This record gives sequence, C-alpha cells and structure tokens, in this order.
Amino acid sequence: MTYEEAEAFLFERLPMFQRIGGAAYKKDLTNTLAILDELGNPHVAGKFIHVAGTNGKGSTSSMLASVLKETGYKVGLYTSPHLKSFTERIRINGEAISTDKVAKYVSRYQQLVDDFQPSFFELTTAMAFDYFAEQKVDVAVIEVGLGGRLDSTNVITPELSIITQIGLDHQQFLGNTKEEIVKEKAGIIKNNVPVLTSVPELNLRDTIQSIAQAKEADFIYSKELVTINYSSVSTPYWMYEVKRAGQPSNFYEVALGGMYQQQNLETVFAAIQLLNSFGYKIEEEAIICGLKNIHQNSGLKGRWQIIQNRSKGLPKIIADTGHNHSAFDHLLPMLQQEEYQNLHIIFGAVNDKEPTSILERLPKDATYYFTQAQVPRAMSSVELHGFATKIGLKGKSFVSVEAAWNEANKNAVENDLIFVGGSTFVVAEIPIL
Repeated sequence: MTYEEAEAFLFERLPMFQRIGGAAYKKDLTNTLAILDELGNPHVAGKFIHVAGTNGKGSTSSMLASVLKETGYKVGLYTSPHLKSFTERIRINGEAISTDKVAKYVSRYQQLVDDFQPSFFELTTAMAFDYFAEQKVDVAVIEVGLGGRLDSTNVITPELSIITQIGLDHQQFLGNTKEEIVKEKAGIIKNNVPVLTSVPELNLRDTIQSIAQAKEADFIYSKELVTINYSSVSTPYWMYEVKRAGQPSNFYEVALGGMYQQQNLETVFAAIQLLNSFGYKIEEEAIICGLKNIHQNSGLKGRWQIIQNRSKGLPKIIADTGHNHSAFDHLLPMLQQEEYQNLHIIFGAVNDKEPTSILERLPKDATYYFTQAQVPRAMSSVELHGFATKIGLKGKSFVSVEAAWNEANKNAVENDLIFVGGSTFVVAEIPIL
C-alpha cells in the first residue's frame, strides 16, 4: 500500500468529523479500546500528559512538547486537526510520522477496520499510541480531539491531566452551557492523577475541583503557582514576564504570537513545575529554548501566525484558526490593535454552526472575501455572504480559498492588513502557510 492509498483510505473509507461532522462522532470508547486490545494495548505502559479544553489545548500541548524535547526527552505529540498533511497529527520530537509508517500501519489495520468499523479519529488515535510505543518515547503529550469524557484519547492514565479554557463550541455533543461542557472536559480526570487547570471562571473551576476530589485527584489552579504578564513584541518573539511562587520575575521570549497565549503559557509553566515535582528534570535553559523553538519542535501553525510582513509593496498577512466565540474574544482586540490603512478579511465557516453571532462582532470597516474550504462541512460562501450582508458587512463571495486569497492580495497594498480566519479549514488552504 502506498501513502496515497493509505491517506485515501483514511479520508474516504472512515467517517471523519472534520469532513462530515456529527455523523463521525461516536459517544463511547468501545471501539478504541477493542482496537487497542487487538494491537496489544500499546497505550497501557506509556507515560502521558493529557490536555483538554475548548481553546488553548493545541498551543499548550505544543509548548509542553517543545520544552520536554529541549530537555532531552524523546517526546510524542498527538494533535488534531491537521492543516496540510495527515502526518502532522503524530510527531516525535517535532518530526512528523513518515508516510511509509502511515502506509504500513493502515495496511496492517485493514482487518481491524472490517471488524470494528471505527471512525477516522478512533483509528488515528490507535495509530498514535501504536507508533509511540513502537518508537519507545519517554513521554507523549496527547491533545483531546473533542470533549474529553468520551473522546478516543480518554483511554490513557496520564501522569498529569490538564484542562485549558472552556467556551461554547460543539454544543450539539457537549451541552449548551459552559457548566455542561466543563463536565465533559473534566471527564479526562483519573483516579489519583493530578489535574491542572487555567480556567478563570470560579464556578467552572469549582466543578473541576469537585470531580477531582471525587476521584482523589489533586487539583491545581495555575495561578497558584505562576502569574504571567505580557511585556512586548520583539519580532519574531513575544516577550512575557513570568513570576513563579517564591522566585523573582524572569522574562521569556515565546515564538507563538497573540496575547491570548498568556493563559496557555501560565498553564505550561505550572505544568513544568508539577512535572519537576514528579521527577522530571526540566531546567531553565530547556524552557528558554523550548519556548523559542515551538514551531520547529511541534509543527504548530495558524496561531496568530504572521504569514507575511509588510515590504516592497506587499501587505501584512495574519492567519488564525480560532473559530468560536471564546477565540474571537481574544482575536478581535488583537485585530483592533493592528495598524493598517485598509483591512481585508478572508473569512469562512462550517455549515453546522450558525455564523451570524460571530459575523456581528467583526469590523464593519473591512472589505470581506467570503469563501469556503474544499470540505463537505464548509458553509457555502454565497450563503455566508448572505448572512453577512444582512448585518452590514461588505464584500464578495468566492468559491475557493485560493480565489479569495488571490483577490485580497491583488487589492491590498503595503500599508494594508489581510486577516485569514473563521475556520481551521480556511486557514489550512491558504497557499503559503
């Protein structure tokens, strides 16, 4: 089996949430456990850090993996969704799983697929655990796919469970309120396994703490260990002041852009302190290098990513995969702080989310390029344009991200800003990511 055949099998033969939505979501762990059992339970002996949350879990996972890699550990990293290639999802020390390995695994899993009819995410999760065990990683950072309690990753007993931010997203599966959603996220808490959270809302933290207490799991709020303040930007790094309990303040350069990373960074520093108390040897130099080398060590893209700086008549271009209200709570203030002559926004959405409530929050003075990614879940750009027109946003619709991208770049001049967002799938299809 070639990689191209393996990829086609994964994307076309297996139900995939990113492509078809709810039809691919399975509300139990039966398939994942059965497949892993057939594979010899590769997840049982491993060391893991399990990360859940509505927003911030990908950035937090990537920063932690980067710091651990710089420490000298062999670090697995499992994240989703991918942007350009399936192989992005499964990494060791920043290096994506090889196409040959993917082809080998998919070929070997054919009978399992016939026997258990797994979803794309169930089989991919099993592949990640299989690969990490085969490669004998020292520790793997595992990002939850959706929710927590019933997510396919929730078959592990980690050394540390982490819950980042809680917001309204995927309500059709997780509940219509943050109070309901946090219970699903807290479903990753295991008996006697410490849980760390950076959730700022007291009522939500209380829910996490009560679930932790019922499982005799230590509960840690990140601000009890560290406080972080944004300091400045010195391209390509963002500078943060970090104050750890009982220690003087230090300043750190971080490769991930966006002031919204402050809360994620707080979680990472608290996690480092906890991991060191467990016996890890994460030293200061590894933290410094890990935070600078996040992109190389994790492959993370699409987080307030400056795709292009202004020069020689070309505009500044920023892309961000944020796609729910909690994400836009952070993105919009940052967009307002940018300096530009004219603002151009390439925007797309998925068809299982009503877009008006986010469209209403977007800048009225921008020129919009409404588009649709080439996935079944994408909302028609014409339909999206119709929603936007009703609330006074001005622009045109484009049948592809490439067409929207080309038009925006044709119209924008050096002092302008192009922002690409609204959907992970839209960001994934811009040509120069």
